[in-house]
Amino acid sequence: MAKAKTPGKRPSIAAKAQASAKAMAAPAGQTVTVDTPAPKKKTSIPQFFQQVQAEARKIVWPSRKETWITSVMVFIMVALATVFFWIVDFVLAKISTWLLALG
Repeated sequence: MAKAKTPGKRPSIAAKAQASAKAMAAPAGQTVTVDTPAPKKKTSIPQFFQQVQAEARKIVWPSRKETWITSVMVFIMVALATVFFWIVDFVLAKISTWLLALG
């Protein structure tokens, strides 16, 4: 009573668990065979370059405005991180000199 697969739908978790349980429950004395994957078909060199060109056409480059905004945000975050770590370093230096002055 297996359901027919419908394209575009993923099997439910319960269906996966049920299929997994059936696959694991082999009667005693019987061997379980595992299907080996089919060997991959080799791609010719011209076909490879056609595929590379097809993938390169799918690239979406950011606009000049997006690049500018992202760069400014990176510089702002670097400045904030610099100030934060300078403050932490300053505080830890004061604490360490205070602790060393006690001895």
